[in-house]
Amino acid sequence: MEIIPKEERTLCGVLHVVVSDTRHNDEHTPDIQLEEAVNLCEALPLDVELQQIIKLHKISPRTFLGKGKVEEIATIIHEKQIELLVVNCSLSPTQQRNLEVAIKVKVIDRTGLILEIFADRARTHAGRLQVEMALLRYQSNRLVRTWTHLERQRGGLGKTGGPGERQIELDRRMIRDQIDKIRKELEDVEKTRTLHRKARIKSGLPVVALVGYTNAGKSTLFNKISGGDAFVKDMLFATLDPLMRKVKLSSGREVIISDTVGFVSDLPHELVTSFHATLEEVTHADLLLHVHDSASKEAEIQSKDVHKVLKSIGAASVPCIEIYNKQDIAEESSLDWQNSDGVGVSALTGQGVDKLEDKIEAFFAGNERDFNFVVPAADGRRIAWLHAHGDVKEMNLEDEDYHIKVLLSEEDAALFATNP
Repeated sequence: MEIIPKEERTLCGVLHVVVSDTRHNDEHTPDIQLEEAVNLCEALPLDVELQQIIKLHKISPRTFLGKGKVEEIATIIHEKQIELLVVNCSLSPTQQRNLEVAIKVKVIDRTGLILEIFADRARTHAGRLQVEMALLRYQSNRLVRTWTHLERQRGGLGKTGGPGERQIELDRRMIRDQIDKIRKELEDVEKTRTLHRKARIKSGLPVVALVGYTNAGKSTLFNKISGGDAFVKDMLFATLDPLMRKVKLSSGREVIISDTVGFVSDLPHELVTSFHATLEEVTHADLLLHVHDSASKEAEIQSKDVHKVLKSIGAASVPCIEIYNKQDIAEESSLDWQNSDGVGVSALTGQGVDKLEDKIEAFFAGNERDFNFVVPAADGRRIAWLHAHGDVKEMNLEDEDYHIKVLLSEEDAALFATNP
């Protein structure tokens, strides 16, 4: 389902709707919500020609906006030659279709916009499968706007449909078949991820996952810590496919750093469901680094949004270090982070990154104690393993064996003892 042509730029309008008779738990101000919607559009080949906050007393079941407001918006859209209207909320399939008919341009809601961005960003096979699954789930509920032949009927035998089966029912069956096919492929992907995860567990290297609101600077921090080359750009959802790198801290300890997709308020359910295998990597991490955009006035509210997503995927109990990024440009922030136990950094300049590494080291060292092992001097592999996973205090050669005193976690010590 391609809504936005990728080969050319499209003029679009963005509406954020505030309904006065609806209770809103969202703490984001309308201005900030509109700004984020515009930024989402700019992450695609869209040129925003209209951005407006609309206040309604109540929602119209038919067109969401109401007759008078629809006519007003239609006039502006045609004057500005806008080709696409983005409504920054969830529209029902009927509302979406009726708006398109009334305004005579394509209409998408917030979920459709975010799905388009993910479809544009996916690079790996697994990422493309997950996006396709999410798009199909979204599309299956919107055949009322996708097809113009809904009332056609056709007969047939077997897989072509029974007598009198409507075209829309055949289309829904086709989408269900595609979803089942992709689900099986994703099950194979998840099995592969599970094998990789088991291999990482067997290696004994802890996993440190970067999480945070989209555009908080996770990928820049990932590159600074790991020396990697993750794609970095000042846009929402610049990173979609997760990356992992093995990193040696200044203490000599080795960890695996994982860069993950950014979170956003009202993350579409279709994405949470389809990206289960990817998001599961966060739930299996040993430590989370929650990266905040300290330069944002919405930082505190964004933090709450991230915690909501972590809770929804079952990662709320994973230990976490709070990272307050963009200290090089942070002038006014909603976060009083200096009184917290977090770390202020600038991923761009490297400021505070050494303190962050010390925090990571201290976290893993807090669960460690001294162990004594006897290892044959010829067994360089196991000796190197102890150096990579712990802090070797003493190494004494007696005959053909090393007597090693090393600071290790209980888990690593048990792993070393049971894997000759």
